Amino acid sequence: MTKLSVNINKIATLRNARGHNRPDVLQAARDCERFGAQGITVHPRPDERHIRYQDARDLKSIVTTEFNIEGNPTPDFIELVRTVRPEQVTLVPDAPDAITSNAGWDTVRHQEYLRGIVQEFKAMGCRVSIFLDPDLEMVKAAVGTGTDRIELYTEAYATGYHQDREAAVAPYRTAAALARQLGLGINAGHDLDLDNLAYLHQQLPGLDEVSIGHALICDALYLGLENTIQQYLRQLV
Repeated sequence: MTKLSVNINKIATLRNARGHNRPDVLQAARDCERFGAQGITVHPRPDERHIRYQDARDLKSIVTTEFNIEGNPTPDFIELVRTVRPEQVTLVPDAPDAITSNAGWDTVRHQEYLRGIVQEFKAMGCRVSIFLDPDLEMVKAAVGTGTDRIELYTEAYATGYHQDREAAVAPYRTAAALARQLGLGINAGHDLDLDNLAYLHQQLPGLDEVSIGHALICDALYLGLENTIQQYLRQLV
């Protein structure tokens, strides 16, 4: 079964716009789980423009499913993981000024660095996933880092989906097949929505988890959070 992890960054963005605690990020996490989400994802950034580091600390005692913290393993991020000990850490090579994640790791160039980070997080009891483009060389090199999973960066798939969905999904299907052959678990995320999710799920047998935030929260403005989460879950059946 492919799990749905809801990224609640955008709920924090809305809260931060007014400087108070509305909407309440902790209550949103509780509600997402109550409505069927099988995980909660946060991606704190150094400027704390949405999820704050304290949010991640507070969420640890709230989340009852699976807590996934994403980010670039800077010293502050590593210390956060050391404190929180989430079930999963997803390593993302985003620059401090990036609006959103925009590339996967070069696991050849950064293999030694990633190996050390992966070992440290696994020693804390965290499962580790590395954010990757659907590049076969990068998938092969990911094995050398010791990571448990990869997360396929799906922006290119989402961008090409309405023009030619078969061509758009082809590199992901090949990368996922190789990952499975090499013993890696497979996650996916970025720009997945109610239009393109079901087809990706159909084409990637063995997909462990999808992490979805922006589109899901946008849909919830019109459909309601509970109904939206249920609709996303139906795409994964």
